[in-house]
Amino acid sequence: MSSPASFNQISPSEFFYRNRDLAGFSNPTRSLYTAVREFVENSLDACDRSGTLPNVHLTIRAVKKDEPDPRHYELTVTDNGPGIPPKHVPLAFGTVLYGSKFILQQTRGMFGLGATMAILYGQITTNSAVRVKSSTDGETRDEYEMLLDIQKNKPVIQKHVTVPARSRGLSVSIRLEGDYTKAGAKIRDYVYKTALITPYATLTFDDPKGNKYHYARIIKSMPAPPTIIMPHPHGVDVETIRRMMVESMVGMPTMDEKMMERLRRELKTKSLARDTVLKAARRRWKDLTRSTRIAVALVSALGVEPERLDRIRVDDINIARGELTYWDYSSSKSSSVRLDPEGEHYAQLAHMVQGETLAAMLTKRFQRVGRKTAEKFSAFAGFRPEARLGNMSNEDLVKLSDSLQKFTEFKPPDPQCLAPLGEVPLERGMRRSLNPDFCAVVQRPASAYSGFPFVVELGVAYGGEVPSDGPRVYRYANRIPLLYDEGSDVVLKVVGDIDWPRYKIKGDPPLVIVSHICSTRIPYKTVGKENVADRAEIERELRLALQYLLRKLATYMSKRGQAESARKRADLYAKYIPLVAQFCTELAGKRKKPAYEDMLRQAQAAAGVPAGGGGDGAGAAGDGAAGGQATIDGKPSP
Repeated sequence: MSSPASFNQISPSEFFYRNRDLAGFSNPTRSLYTAVREFVENSLDACDRSGTLPNVHLTIRAVKKDEPDPRHYELTVTDNGPGIPPKHVPLAFGTVLYGSKFILQQTRGMFGLGATMAILYGQITTNSAVRVKSSTDGETRDEYEMLLDIQKNKPVIQKHVTVPARSRGLSVSIRLEGDYTKAGAKIRDYVYKTALITPYATLTFDDPKGNKYHYARIIKSMPAPPTIIMPHPHGVDVETIRRMMVESMVGMPTMDEKMMERLRRELKTKSLARDTVLKAARRRWKDLTRSTRIAVALVSALGVEPERLDRIRVDDINIARGELTYWDYSSSKSSSVRLDPEGEHYAQLAHMVQGETLAAMLTKRFQRVGRKTAEKFSAFAGFRPEARLGNMSNEDLVKLSDSLQKFTEFKPPDPQCLAPLGEVPLERGMRRSLNPDFCAVVQRPASAYSGFPFVVELGVAYGGEVPSDGPRVYRYANRIPLLYDEGSDVVLKVVGDIDWPRYKIKGDPPLVIVSHICSTRIPYKTVGKENVADRAEIERELRLALQYLLRKLATYMSKRGQAESARKRADLYAKYIPLVAQFCTELAGKRKKPAYEDMLRQAQAAAGVPAGGGGDGAGAAGDGAAGGQATIDGKPSP
């Protein structure tokens, strides 16, 4: 006979402790890379929000240098951002799913999960505390050493001191089990590609082998920080509407001494006995404030003295069933009372749960919806604009949600909330990192999927120092390099569908494609944030951008081919015209050769060959690579 099932509940940190593969902490190699990425991205996000040109320093140090991999490493990331206020530091680094990312805004991070997961992974593999140093004013610095109580999802502060500081910013240091031998290439690639997409940042990486990778900023302007926006009607569902409805409802006032004094003042009575309050309220109802009316209505419906309201929590007012449910802290139990539709205070209680009108919700809680559009939508959905949300049934809410998705006259999402890198900074970053012969960049107009705005930026680099091993794709989302799981990414799908010979590209060309998608909501396939889902709208914008750039590349290739043909002709002229001149001189019995030098110079000039010699390849397109060469120990980096 089987035993009965046992039911219990676990905390978020306990869940991710058991399922850390979901967040990218599956093995020592992947975990070391993911921890680096999460801390660096948090630093860059903080600097972006505060408008600070980022200086980010990453250090990885082996705890015991003589041990083989996998072994314990100390990972430290320091930035010059705004820091974190002391009251938020313990929760930000000691609580899973606590952070500043749970808003509709373009940021590198989305889940408020990665940094805390790295700390959790470090704790369970090395049993070491995280060390956090934060300064918000540049004068004092709060230093913490903390562990995470996994079962309770709470921080355990082991040490907290406040010391003088010379500059503001944040430093986070953890110990974790890692394999730099296998992860090193990915981490170096991540830093290199991050420098490409953030040319306004200075990045420094000290690796465990003593190498220093330094990428100085090459521009001093940075994109405007993204703004927080309201949702678009096409991006909401029934649950979102229900939450908006709850937010719009009038809550029960706090029955403290201040509220009691307000009752006495507005009712003009010293006694707060129930009968006295109800009698005074009838005389002065029109002069009472909303909170006082609600208190009087609850006293009437519950049959209690006003002073008892501070021990009562109203849980639900169900107008359809005519029932009010509340929790009584005095008796520690839930109770219900019937509501009389004919009662003198029923209208006030009903108003508490009716919330906003449909028209008010549409215009106040959604972006780019005006009064006329709200009225058109109400007619389309079959509701009155003045209908109260709190009076709608579950069936009405489902109908409302479906209608929001089907109505076609809403304006597209507002792209002003996005902060793409820009064509000029992206091109300069590509020229600095790739040093190509040809480089072109395009930024597509803003579009939207499921009510979320997005912008696609794409760049193509060809020739120069780009390796000739076939098209390479650098994928980015909200300025995050995506290095894993590329096989199922939408960008690879678009690149794989291209008819390359059509654009005069054959074999294994020296070609790099840089793709950047920025949005308030990147449709990642996993919590690890490594590949983007193939949404039809995103796929279309990527395809149009790539086709546009490849047409420009094909034009460049055609001109380069024509130039090469002209140079070959000039080389033939330079080789054979002197021989022809000598043969003609000998045949005519003359001593002086004809003046053929001018003809040869004209042929060379037409072919673009410098006087006095032939050319061996196409010149660089554009204005060449920008400054700010990355270095490794003072030498140019590969």
